[in-house]
Amino acid sequence: MTTQLNNTTWTDICPVKDLTPDAGICALFNEQQVAIFLCQQSNNVYAVANFDPFGEANVLSRGIIGSTQDTTYVASPLYKQRFNLETGECLDSDVHKLKTFDIRIENEQVQLKEAS
Repeated sequence: MTTQLNNTTWTDICPVKDLTPDAGICALFNEQQVAIFLCQQSNNVYAVANFDPFGEANVLSRGIIGSTQDTTYVASPLYKQRFNLETGECLDSDVHKLKTFDIRIENEQVQLKEAS
């Protein structure tokens, strides 16, 4: 289902019950693989590109969630680089940054925002 509100379009990805706390899932959104995470400690949801620029593979949804100071990150399952889930910035190198997606939970559905 797609919902349009104030010229903003949100697309249903999956029911929130399909998310496992502190683990990722991969979804296809606008022909892109997106890694979606539900952080148990903060109860926030995050969406970043699933592509690991270091390992050159779509694997970040299989990464490990962690936090340092006030930053929640996903560590790549390949070479363990950590990416900030809010900004997409790599915490271990300034060479790569992940694309991030606007995400919300509405009516028990995980939704991603279409680019305007």
